Formats: sequence, structure tokens, C-alpha cells
Amino acid sequence: MNGHYRQLRMRSLWRSALIAFTIMCVFVIIMSAPVFVFAAEDSIKNTLPTPGFAPDWIMKDRVTLYNSDTLFDHINGEAELYFPYGFNRLATATYLNQKDPEVWVVVDVYRMGSLLDAFGIYSNYRKADGAGIMIGAEGFVSSSQLMFYQDRYFVRIQVTGATSLAQDLFIACGRAVSRNLPPNKGRPGELEILAGIPGVVTKSERYLAQSLIGYAFFRRGMIADVILGGEPVQVFVVFENSTDAARKAFDDYRSYLKTEGKEMSVIKAIDRISLTAVDPLYRGVFVEQSGPYLIGAIRMNEASAAKPIVEQLRERLLKR
Repeated sequence: MNGHYRQLRMRSLWRSALIAFTIMCVFVIIMSAPVFVFAAEDSIKNTLPTPGFAPDWIMKDRVTLYNSDTLFDHINGEAELYFPYGFNRLATATYLNQKDPEVWVVVDVYRMGSLLDAFGIYSNYRKADGAGIMIGAEGFVSSSQLMFYQDRYFVRIQVTGATSLAQDLFIACGRAVSRNLPPNKGRPGELEILAGIPGVVTKSERYLAQSLIGYAFFRRGMIADVILGGEPVQVFVVFENSTDAARKAFDDYRSYLKTEGKEMSVIKAIDRISLTAVDPLYRGVFVEQSGPYLIGAIRMNEASAAKPIVEQLRERLLKR
């Protein structure tokens, strides 16, 4: 009996020791997690060049961080633009010229949800006739600012205290930031959908993370300006998660046109459905649902003229 009792007692002690060890491990993990999370969030600080980015240009104060709750404090009036693109964190710093302390350069580094989201924000500011620069995946520079995107980061550099700044200083600052970002300088694959399509206006491609062409049922997608038969129009692709979701978006658009009293022609095929109509806002439209995509063209005098370019886009999308 004594031997049996000792065995039971040893098993109990081992069980207690195992429970205590498990509790200790869980405690360590819980206590360490905030440190790891903080370190990940705080790492964006290191993207800002210190002590400066060029001779005579030094950081005025320390780097300031903003999150989705405080972004309004930095860009009130613009913050709402960033949220649909998965905004995560902003690191900002101001640099002053030691020879002219009234001239400052403000550098903002935004961490977005993805490479496509970073391009999306960038494309909201880019202009087709802007002066391009080879920084990050793509960038542009003017007399008052420089912007580029790289990996999931969007960078915005602006002069204050003066109306202009030498472009070589903007470029030096942009390159200094770029060196501190992840080295991925590729463009989002979604841009290949429109690349090389005849008539697409260079640098007009945009990614909109919500309400493409202003309609909530077109949740997100690409849009670009196109010269079609000498006529300036726009083509777009709506990305959905499934064929059923894309068909629902198509049906929602058709219902909207019907509610507005617009006549339309609807054609059904085995693997797709399309409509031709006059949109209340965009004149002639042609929209086709194929798989998880809606492909369309707007602002046309003759909507059926868009069919060839829609076919090209469909073929490319089916190969993805």
C-alpha cells in the first residue's frame, strides 16, 4: 500500500509541476506579446533618415507616430481617404535647413494594407503629366513635393516655409527614405491587366478601394483613361471574391439603372452577361460580368464601341 501511495503522490507532484510550468509559459508569452507588437509598430520610425538626409538638413524634432485613431490630427480632411486602403501607421518627421531654419521639409511615411493599397493611395495624387522619378516602384516630383510608393509604404515629402525647393534635395530625401524601406520595388500585378492595352493613357491607371466610379455596389477595382476611336473614355475592372458576388453587383447596377428610368440592352451568354445603357452620370456605358469580375467602359457617345477593349481585358483576366 505504501508503494502504491508513493506512486500516486509522485504522479500528483508531476501533474502539479507540469501545470505550474504551463502557467509560467503562458504568463511569459502574454507579458512579452505587447513588447513584440510595440516593436513591430515602432519599427516604422526607422524609415525616417537620421540625423538628416543631405548636408545642412537635420531632423528638427523626434519622429511622431500616428494610428487610425489619431491620423486626423496630422491630415484633418484627408484621413478618410487612407482608411479604405488598409492604413496601419504613419511616421512623420520635419527636417530644417541649418543655413535657413525657416525652410522645412516634412516627410510622411504611411504603412498601408498591401502593395496594391500603397499604389492606390499614390495613384490618387499622381498626375499623368507629372515628372516621373526612379525611386521605389514609382514616384513623381514637382517644385513643392515628391511622392512614391514602395512595398506597402506610401511616402509623401513636402516643403514648407517656401513655395519651392530644388528637386535634387527632394530626390536625396526620397532616396534616403527608400533605402530604409523593404527592398521590394515591384508594381502590383493588377497593373498588368491594363498594361499595353491600345489607347490607355499612361499614368492614368488608378486603384480605388471602395465605390468604384462612385457606386457602392462596385466595391473596388482599377480604372484608367482611354482614347477610344479618338474619343476620351474610361475603362474599369471591378474585383469581386466570387462569380456570385460579381453577378450580384451587376444585378444591383442594372436595378439602379431601371430605377432611374434608363433603358438598357442586356445580352446573356453561357459564361457572361452584359448590358449597354445610358448612365445618369457617365453617358454611354457598357458593362460585362465574367467570372468574379465586372469589366466596363463609361463616358462614351456610342457604348457598343467598348466591346473590343472589354474583350481584351476579359482575356487577360481569365489568364490570371
